Amino acid sequence: MQMHRRATAELLGTFWLVFGGCGSAVLAAAFPDVGIGLLGVALAFGLTVLTMAYAVGHISGAHFNPAVTVGLWAGGRFPARDILPYVLAQVAGAIVAAYVLYFIASGAPSFDLAQSGLAQNGFGDASPGHYSIAAALTIEVILTAGFLIVILGSTDGRAPAGFAPIAIGLALTLIHLVSIPVTNTSVNPARSTGPALVVGGLALQQLWLFWAAPIAGGILGGALHRILFARGENPDVAGDAGAQHR
Repeated sequence: MQMHRRATAELLGTFWLVFGGCGSAVLAAAFPDVGIGLLGVALAFGLTVLTMAYAVGHISGAHFNPAVTVGLWAGGRFPARDILPYVLAQVAGAIVAAYVLYFIASGAPSFDLAQSGLAQNGFGDASPGHYSIAAALTIEVILTAGFLIVILGSTDGRAPAGFAPIAIGLALTLIHLVSIPVTNTSVNPARSTGPALVVGGLALQQLWLFWAAPIAGGILGGALHRILFARGENPDVAGDAGAQHR
């Protein structure tokens, strides 16, 4: 598959993830009387990945996340030469989604970016539960590592074919249920970058952690899976695995 097609799929998928996931938090989580709440936001993030994995997984492998791309490289499923175009496409999709979401949200007379935000990530005073930087770093590393293990395991040739997007989407839902109170849940540097660039201020100042921790977690999860569970032969790159197993 040509790189421009794969990158376009990654841009579209990441747009969908940020627009759908963050959009559910900004537009629907606390809507009067019928707000979807934390459970609804967590489910929305999982559904964005599940739906787009089926839609474009056969094209790009459905990463939608720089930590997943780097983690798949660490797990032996993705070539280093393709990391940069994937990450650039993912970040671009997240930024476009954040600005589109801001445009829509600002259409409500009660919306105040400084007060409501765009579901940006944070720690300390910017954490929904005011969790410390150490707590934020720890949970982001652990959950991203677990996410990579689920991704690599469910797309393995020995796993039941066709069910990987369901496992991956449910894993992302679980991750949000655990960590929304701590960091508003990143496990995805692109997802963090889009809202932070629009909101600015503290969200932008703290963005470094939501690159460092998910990338470290992705590498940890990818390496652990490769050491503990990988087959003896070299697996395909993620894009080919996506075509076969997603």
